[in-house]
Amino acid sequence: MTDNHAPKLDLSVRLGRLSLANPILVASGTFGYAREMEQIVDLSRLGGILPKTITKSPRPGNHPWRTVETSAGLLNSIGLDNDGIDAFIEHHLPYLASLDTAVIVSIAGRSREEFVELASRLSREAGIAALELNISCPNVTGGVDYGTDPDQCEQLVASVRENCELPVIAKLTPNVTRIVDIAAAAAAGGADAVSLINTLLGMAIDWKRQRPMLGNVVGGLSGPAIKPVALRCVHQVARAVAIPIIGIGGISSIDDVMEFLVAGATAVQIGTANYYNPTVSMTILDQLPAALNQLGATSIQDVVRSLQLPQPVAPKPVAPTA
Repeated sequence: MTDNHAPKLDLSVRLGRLSLANPILVASGTFGYAREMEQIVDLSRLGGILPKTITKSPRPGNHPWRTVETSAGLLNSIGLDNDGIDAFIEHHLPYLASLDTAVIVSIAGRSREEFVELASRLSREAGIAALELNISCPNVTGGVDYGTDPDQCEQLVASVRENCELPVIAKLTPNVTRIVDIAAAAAAGGADAVSLINTLLGMAIDWKRQRPMLGNVVGGLSGPAIKPVALRCVHQVARAVAIPIIGIGGISSIDDVMEFLVAGATAVQIGTANYYNPTVSMTILDQLPAALNQLGATSIQDVVRSLQLPQPVAPKPVAPTA
């Protein structure tokens, strides 16, 4: 029986200038160009879809092996394999633009000029809700520099904002000393939100052959192994920077989603879990209302940044000695 007295839940979220129907997105590089998933996932239910990162020119990617399973995650060294922006606009964007959900296009460049050129071109195309600047991929050279240097990050985001009317999201790397500094720089440059986090740098070794297992030697670690690191980054940035956060890293259940929201994320991206459980996003969406009800919340925003930290205990006074 339906409870007519139950409060109406508001699952919508705002990421700066970007409005989404709900906070559940699928991460770039883990969902293809969405067409591959349409038979098993109701794409219209998603808050948003991030297709594979695109670059100015086609990229063949790195030498194999490109992926290695670990005990608690996945190492990848794909190298941003894609057909370039021209092929994306001609072959993939028409389908993506027809979907009844937000399409956030991930872009990567080897220079600030390339990022600006990509953003400017995509800004003129219909059907794109926002851009995510991939300044954090550990498997290519060039672009990651903007995710490790606060000044370069701020200048890049500002340049994109000046040449593109779409909302801008900066995807940051955890492979830095202080991720808060990079997030603050992205905010100063005008980012609508930051995505936290991209993969952690790691490697795998075949000791019998005495060789690295990845063709690129090192790669990016994703999956459950990095969730504690991602939660820490979200928590730290949420306490220091005002702009919205998209949480990423090891999310595979409703509990994971709620942890990220409480820590400070306004939305989340599901990545590696899509490989072994392609319908995980649908399950999470089914469970989200009950999780909100459990906290007495009527909206996503009621939960965001609601983490209650322990109060410091005052030291007991020491009795004077005789």
